[in-house]
Amino acid sequence: MSNFGEPLVFLVGAGPGDPGLLTLRGAEVLSTADVILYDGLSNPDILAHASASAQLICVGKHGQARIWRQDEINAEIVRHASLGLKVVRLKGGDPAVFARTAEEVEAVTAAGLAFEIVPGITAALAAGSYAGIPITHRGLASAVALVTGHEEPDKPESALDWDALARFPGTLVIYMGVTTVETWTSALLQSGKQPDTPCAILRRCSLPDQQTLLCRLDEVADRLTPAHRFRPPVIVIVGKVANLHSTMSWFDRRPLFGQRILVTRPEDQADELTKPLRRLGADVLQQPAIAINATSHPEPLNHALAHLSNFDLVAFSSRNGVRYFCERLLANGADLRSLAHLKIAAVGAKTADRLADFHLRADIVPIDFRATALLESLAPVANGLRILLPKASRGSATLANGLRHLGAQVHEVVCYDHQDVGQAESVNLLAMQQAKISWTTVTSNAIAHSLVALFGSSLQQTQLVSLSPQISLTLTELGFPPAAEASNATMESIVDAIVLASAASIPKTPTTD
Repeated sequence: MSNFGEPLVFLVGAGPGDPGLLTLRGAEVLSTADVILYDGLSNPDILAHASASAQLICVGKHGQARIWRQDEINAEIVRHASLGLKVVRLKGGDPAVFARTAEEVEAVTAAGLAFEIVPGITAALAAGSYAGIPITHRGLASAVALVTGHEEPDKPESALDWDALARFPGTLVIYMGVTTVETWTSALLQSGKQPDTPCAILRRCSLPDQQTLLCRLDEVADRLTPAHRFRPPVIVIVGKVANLHSTMSWFDRRPLFGQRILVTRPEDQADELTKPLRRLGADVLQQPAIAINATSHPEPLNHALAHLSNFDLVAFSSRNGVRYFCERLLANGADLRSLAHLKIAAVGAKTADRLADFHLRADIVPIDFRATALLESLAPVANGLRILLPKASRGSATLANGLRHLGAQVHEVVCYDHQDVGQAESVNLLAMQQAKISWTTVTSNAIAHSLVALFGSSLQQTQLVSLSPQISLTLTELGFPPAAEASNATMESIVDAIVLASAASIPKTPTTD
């Protein structure tokens, strides 16, 4: 087989940790791979770029899975690629920096296979941005040396010239130096490096639980003892630039850094909360408390859609209601002309935006995003109106009862189902039980009830943040009053509520384990 032509093997750098730091080329290659070999140094969230049909092979993670030998990894890459499959070897950082890429390339070329190397951001370079420590500086360091703290154990002698490194006129960045810290720090000190040389120990660079510890060179070995819990992956930056952390750091100064937040919305709706929370520094876990699907008994909805001429107005109290109502309308062979004679009301701007996705414009949108506000908006015209209310299988009766009291003829119809999630993911359950979740979001009454079923009394170990007064009342009645409440019923407001409450108190739990 010729090693020319379209490559079958791709050695892809996953970057320092944050999945957003993967290159566009890396994401493209992952999306078309047949087989992906990954290890504990690459963030598993990056595998979201893989296709559903890709075979994912973990080649080792410290403390969780057996670490494959390099010759085993080489053989596995070649075996799959020799079958004509597109293989990605996903590696933490950059493939060209302390990643044993050369050995994998040798195995691939020996098999006559073509390959491509996709660069990634290595930890030394990421540290400049994420720890506020520029590894070069016009006045402090005009050169950088990347140094392994863990050489090949079969070497007859060290290939590192510690005397030269001690005299190096710039920044040293030590990789993989936790277990050998006594060796390399002693070598630098014995070779004349000043004991008070500033150092920064950086763990899990770019991740929500990133840790940065500043000390002197003669203190590094003590700081990397098991008692300090600075387990790999760790790099150590040695040099005067380490002192700049205090003035240039930004990552760990974001308002939610150090907070672990559990988002409980349905899986396909979680991003509206997880993304802004992560941008503000939070370590976000996801645990859907309910699942939302089209109604399992569509006959009443089908009947209502077939007789829309019987109604004067349709009132939507949620974006889900808009989605499943309109999807069913179109699936039944009708189109938007069926709604031409109807007035349309929406509970708030987000629901109105969802209507716009279906090329519909709401006639009535209250400023306050609550069912009671929609009721107030409809009050002047409700008497005698024939109103259709699409709802969830466990929807609130507040709007329907209020409209009936005002003299409207109200027809409620279920267009989507709320289903409780039966069991919490084990990692989330353990974190809750161990009081390692700072905040838990509660964005509906159904979610409130489901959370109690999922976590029971361990919900006392977290702070709950509620989307509305009604949800706060439900939580209080269930025995779990919220610590914070959104000022209005939007995801932006629930994020703001967490930020404000966090600023007013010491974080309840750290994100580090």
